[in-house]
Amino acid sequence: MSTPQKLARILATRSGGGIELALATESGQTLRVLASSDQIDMLVDELEDILNSPDGPEDREPPSAA
Repeated sequence: MSTPQKLARILATRSGGGIELALATESGQTLRVLASSDQIDMLVDELEDILNSPDGPEDREPPSAA
């Protein structure tokens, strides 16, 4: 697995039958992905869970892909 990059910004737009996310890093790299509405719903749920949970020790491994 590669070293995590610091996120600079996220842009989102509808694209065809999905939602395109553009993730830009502070080093200038951009990753564009196309996600379904269901995948965006799962992402929002995961982020809400993280934001609403108490701070704890950082887990060094990312969660498994959905």
